[in-house]
Amino acid sequence: MSTRFHTTKINGLDIFYREAGPTDGPAVLLLHGFPTSSWQYRNLIPALAGRYRVIAPDYPGFGHSAVPDRSEFDYTFANYADLMKGLVDQLGIDRYAVYVFDYGAPVGFRLALQAPEKVSALIVQNGNAYEEGLREFWDPIKKYWGEDTEENRRALTPVFADEAIKSQYTTGVRDLARLDPDSWLHDSTQLDRQGNWDIQLDLFHDYGTNVTLYPQFQEYFRNYQPPTLIVWGRHDFIFPPDGAYPYLEDLPKADFHLLDTGHFLLEDKFDVAVPIMRDFLDRSI
Repeated sequence: MSTRFHTTKINGLDIFYREAGPTDGPAVLLLHGFPTSSWQYRNLIPALAGRYRVIAPDYPGFGHSAVPDRSEFDYTFANYADLMKGLVDQLGIDRYAVYVFDYGAPVGFRLALQAPEKVSALIVQNGNAYEEGLREFWDPIKKYWGEDTEENRRALTPVFADEAIKSQYTTGVRDLARLDPDSWLHDSTQLDRQGNWDIQLDLFHDYGTNVTLYPQFQEYFRNYQPPTLIVWGRHDFIFPPDGAYPYLEDLPKADFHLLDTGHFLLEDKFDVAVPIMRDFLDRSI
């Protein structure tokens, strides 16, 4: 099943998305993380598209979506969720499963808060909704939340270095030959576009608004009990499994899998994760 590439206007902005699968099939929305784009799902899309309508968008400032000036657009997770809602509404999708990873978790969970009846299932892959998951990596970002100074803002820029981006892929992976180096080259190239670092720093600061919503996300889990698959890289240093286990307190029926890999699980354990996801989706939606 071939992937098609589209750009559409949502709230006046060009939003790029990848799509594959039957238009009348159950919908699966794939929400990407930092520092990548819908590119991260380039292999997963055709793997699911035989049965499902798979949609993978880029947020503004990422991938092939618009990169409006910061004076014209507020780079916030609330705005990202509104744009994703606009996209699924424009596509006529009334109900969908959502795959959330990294930044995709607060975007997807905000969507669920807006319209819980539309979410048919959750696949959570290294996407946080509990403060237990915000460990040492987050300490300088928490400092930035507490004191929005230029010094604290600029202290985060080493995260954008090429080696730092590469480490997000390689840390916790036993066999580095399984990783496609084009992945971190893609991300670094995108990040190095003029003005993009400041966009990302704005998002680092706004991530604190997601933490204030964690109790609401958790209440949604408890009240609605959406079918949930948790598949998590055990050695992730950004979102460690400390943030995975608490889901089971609110979603005791969730399928739970810790895999022997790091943050970008699909780059290393694709062959393990995809059968788990297909089985879950076939049973759930």
